[in-house]
Amino acid sequence: MTDTMRWDTTRLYSSPDAPELERDYGQAAADAGAFRERYLGKVGTLDAAGLLAALQEYERLQESAVLPQLYGHLLFAADSESDRHKTLMQRGMEFGNEISREILFFDLELMAIPEDSFAPVIADGRLAGYRHYLAAIRRFQPYALPEREEQLLTRKNLTGIQAFSKLFDELSASLTFRMELDGEERDFTGEELISLLHHPDAAVRERALSVFLNGHADQGIVLSTVFNTVALDHGQEMELRGYSDPMQPTNLGNELAMEAVEHLMQVTERNFPLAQEYFRIKAGLLGMDKLKNTDVYAPVGECHRKYSFEDARKLVLDAYSGFNPDYGPLIDGFFRERRIDVEPRPGKSGGAFCMGLTPQLPPYLLLNFTGNLRDVSTLAHEAGHGLHYLRSQEQTMLNYHAPLPLAETASVFGEMLLTSRMLAEETDREVKISLLCATIEDIIATTFRQVVLTRFEQRLHNERSSGLLPSNRICEIWWEENGKLFGDSVEMIEPYRWGWSYISHFIHTRFYCYAYTFAELLVLSLYSRYRETGPAFVPLFDAVLRSGGSRSPADTAALAGIDINDPGFWQKGYDLLAELVGQLKGLVKPT
Repeated sequence: MTDTMRWDTTRLYSSPDAPELERDYGQAAADAGAFRERYLGKVGTLDAAGLLAALQEYERLQESAVLPQLYGHLLFAADSESDRHKTLMQRGMEFGNEISREILFFDLELMAIPEDSFAPVIADGRLAGYRHYLAAIRRFQPYALPEREEQLLTRKNLTGIQAFSKLFDELSASLTFRMELDGEERDFTGEELISLLHHPDAAVRERALSVFLNGHADQGIVLSTVFNTVALDHGQEMELRGYSDPMQPTNLGNELAMEAVEHLMQVTERNFPLAQEYFRIKAGLLGMDKLKNTDVYAPVGECHRKYSFEDARKLVLDAYSGFNPDYGPLIDGFFRERRIDVEPRPGKSGGAFCMGLTPQLPPYLLLNFTGNLRDVSTLAHEAGHGLHYLRSQEQTMLNYHAPLPLAETASVFGEMLLTSRMLAEETDREVKISLLCATIEDIIATTFRQVVLTRFEQRLHNERSSGLLPSNRICEIWWEENGKLFGDSVEMIEPYRWGWSYISHFIHTRFYCYAYTFAELLVLSLYSRYRETGPAFVPLFDAVLRSGGSRSPADTAALAGIDINDPGFWQKGYDLLAELVGQLKGLVKPT
């Protein structure tokens, strides 16, 4: 890898010591104080013009305050071993906490306005662009606490949940693992070991995952403490606020009813046999009687081929450009402007993410590229997130971020575009089989597996409310929930009991995972619509991306002609998966 494979953050600040960084911290703090002085105790008295002015000032404050914080996060994600980056990250956390406490009165006062007073103000056309934001805020009114209590909770987060989250990140990034490969024993990063799940040798796959998970088991005291603390903190806050279920605040934020989320997960669980059918097909392709869970992503046929990063870049650009020529230059900007970091290295965050900054600044991508097909798909996925952020930049800051259930829409759709293009251009039967397998595995990972993760998380939080969970109990919950998906089609290796211990969503964003299932099934419906309507679908999809967070998930999906309240909506996605499994069966059938 070269420097072009690491991102360049100098467009934000020239260095961690840049004087502009200190200036922006100071200006944001002053602006927050002035905002509080101007509006504290007065929000409920504002007319439409006054509320519009306050919201616009609030947005400017949010943008100026978030930039230095996100800059520190980017530096820390790229190299968490740097003391300078640790310091900057910690300062950003403390500063963000301070600003939140200073201005949280604004949301509280918005929530407290009586409906009969609020309705005529919000009906004013000048506030049309903020109606969804305001409605979303006011849904939390029954669970809000007085300002002083909210401030205390926010302040304590620094030494509570945020501190444990940071500990998890630093520990995870610091781990290296020693393993023999090709006759040589050497140190690996976690990402390098996970990438070996795509190795053609079953023994290497099993050894890699075992070493990775046993390394986490060695940190079991710390990791189980982190998970217990996260669950306890969440449970105590839910009790203070009066929530009835650990998932309730997430669902409120997602604008989805508890019943709708449960229905989504139940439909998914009823389709587990479809995944099990695929696992049996794959066992046959690999010449095995039964898969181990280390074989689920094993290469079939040509899937073991390696891709250069330039190959991956071209494949992704061609996929997006083939759908909409306007998308190619936007995605190419990540490479051209070095807003992407792809090199695996010690101290770098594992996994992948896209960080959208503000409507005025371009997003950044991070992944760990090791050259397999899955990494190419990950690049397409994160590029989709980046595209979504770029298209939603016509929104203002308060409507910039898509709601969680739609946050994966462009990313998963991009993966479908990539796979479809590769399948269409491929003539070799064996390669088609390998590509279909990769596609089906992605869908399984993004739907079935995410519901397994959500069920595990539910049980973790519910059982923690009755007392401390020793690590072996957390392992048992994990084992039981994964066993429901695999059934008798896959044998889990013993170290997999620790498979929960490295998944950062459990730490950073409670109950995030079902959003992947929502997004994947939505995308399968969107892609089916695209196949039916062709180019006429492109502007409809673009409207979904451009809407950002300005609409509810249901209203946003309706822009593309999708009704997420249709009782059969979720099953339609699994019907398309069944179609792909059928295509695979047709290809592997002896001729």
